[in-house]
Amino acid sequence: MLIREIQQADNEQVAKVLRTVLEELGVPKVGTAYADPAVDAMYEAYNKPGAVYFVLENEGKILGGAGVAQLDNYDGPVCELQKMYFLNEVRAMGLGRKMIDTCIAKAREFGYEQMYIETMPYMKQAQQLYLKNGFYYIDQPMGDTGHSACPVWLLKDL
Repeated sequence: MLIREIQQADNEQVAKVLRTVLEELGVPKVGTAYADPAVDAMYEAYNKPGAVYFVLENEGKILGGAGVAQLDNYDGPVCELQKMYFLNEVRAMGLGRKMIDTCIAKAREFGYEQMYIETMPYMKQAQQLYLKNGFYYIDQPMGDTGHSACPVWLLKDL
């Protein structure tokens, strides 16, 4: 298993993985990452200063990913952990923790001071992973990500 930065040739596989996982989890198609235009062009969406998207690859197959970018519509050194999803076949293998560690290291390198994430209430396994990695719940959203259907917000001091 390899964690590496996304390449343009990965766009189609990454979009398929993200939508597969979101459908499997029953995530609404509106007000979540499912509807983000960036899903079909992830390389381009993260090919800017202060942003990066990592993929989990095994023998040429993309199995998941996660990204870091400036929190939308927020003034200050806060990034968002974005679009962190893994196919069922690689969940509970410790790869989520490795991916978060990779994203945190890059966020610190970019100079961010906090990392924000939004999720769904029923994604308990993901929330436990975030909590184990130093995230804590906050009472209201930060910035405006456009993910109005995600009512659980967490923050981590970097």
